[in-house]
Amino acid sequence: MTAPNLAYVILYVLDVPASIAFWEKAFGLTRRFLHESNEYAELETGSTTLAFSAEALIQQLGLPHRPNRRDHPPAGIEVALATKELNALFERATNAGAEVVKPPETKPWGQVTAYVRDPDGILVELCTPMR
Repeated sequence: MTAPNLAYVILYVLDVPASIAFWEKAFGLTRRFLHESNEYAELETGSTTLAFSAEALIQQLGLPHRPNRRDHPPAGIEVALATKELNALFERATNAGAEVVKPPETKPWGQVTAYVRDPDGILVELCTPMR
C-alpha cells in the first residue's frame, strides 16, 4: 500500500469570506474559489489545499470543539508557509493586521522562522525553506 498524500487542511472559522480576504492580503495567496453559501473556500498553496469552512459545518460531526478566536490561546496546531522572502512576507502580514507572536529569527540549523496569528487566532509560521 502506498502512503496517502495530504490533500486538504481545513480551518474552521467564524466568517469564511473575511478569513480568506485576510489570507489573500496578508500572505499573497490566491483564491481558488468561495462557495456561493460563503461557508467554504479554498486558497492556492501548492500541492496541499488550504481550505476554510464555517464553524457551523464542524458541528455536523457531533463533536464538541473550541472555536478559533484571537482572544483565546491558539489551538495546538499551526499552518506553516515557506518563502525565500521571509522578512517581506512578515512585514506584509503584520501590515495586514496579523498579530506578532515571534519576529523573524535564525535557528541554529540556518532556517529563519517567525510566528503570527491571523484575526481568527490561528497560529501561522512563516519560514524559509529547509535546505
